[in-house]
Amino acid sequence: MITRQMTVKQKAKQVAKLLRGERPDYFYLKELFRHLRTELKVVVQQKPKKLPYVPLEEEINNYYDLVWNGQNVAHMVLIKTLLYTGIRVGELIKIKIEDVNLRQCQIKINDGKGHKDRVVPFPKGFREVLVAYIKSCKEKQAIYLFESIRKGSYTDRGIRKILLQYSKLAKMKYTMTPHKLRHFLLTWMKKQGVDDALIQPYSGHDSRKSLEIYSKLSITDAQKKYDEVINNFPI
Repeated sequence: MITRQMTVKQKAKQVAKLLRGERPDYFYLKELFRHLRTELKVVVQQKPKKLPYVPLEEEINNYYDLVWNGQNVAHMVLIKTLLYTGIRVGELIKIKIEDVNLRQCQIKINDGKGHKDRVVPFPKGFREVLVAYIKSCKEKQAIYLFESIRKGSYTDRGIRKILLQYSKLAKMKYTMTPHKLRHFLLTWMKKQGVDDALIQPYSGHDSRKSLEIYSKLSITDAQKKYDEVINNFPI
């Protein structure tokens, strides 16, 4: 005699009938099925994480050459800000002029990933460019560091469109994105021998394993090392 196996839906109804009286919440069920997987020795197949594409230094140089040739000051400052700080596009569009500390060469990132505030450094050599750029922004009574002609901050889509424009001009195999520029900086810093513990305070990464050691480091410590190596940055 052949026993027909229950469908997943039928089995779910059977389990629901068993548990309904207990009125379990989401976290109880999550923990229950975690233990079930252990009891049944179910192996969860983890998909290997695909490594992000990191642009080569030559690609970054060629890319920025085209940005420079375009002579659009706002685009030059925007792309250099992404390159020098490694911030996310969602953080970039929220930067206000008042968030830029020209004296300390720092930008305050409000409500970043995980709703956390942090400070990111930029090179001293970039300060002169920012001074002139911010002066022109103030003359237009701008509030945000990067504003559209509609007097509002740039959008995520708008930033990507600008980067795409230069990607096409450069005939790049992979479209340049804010995240690729971020990966380039963080990878480049690693190649310079900068320890993860000194990158984390301004990168916005949050790792449970390293949280204890990272929490002991301040942006002052991180910026000191940043200033030591950033003069060798290709752009």
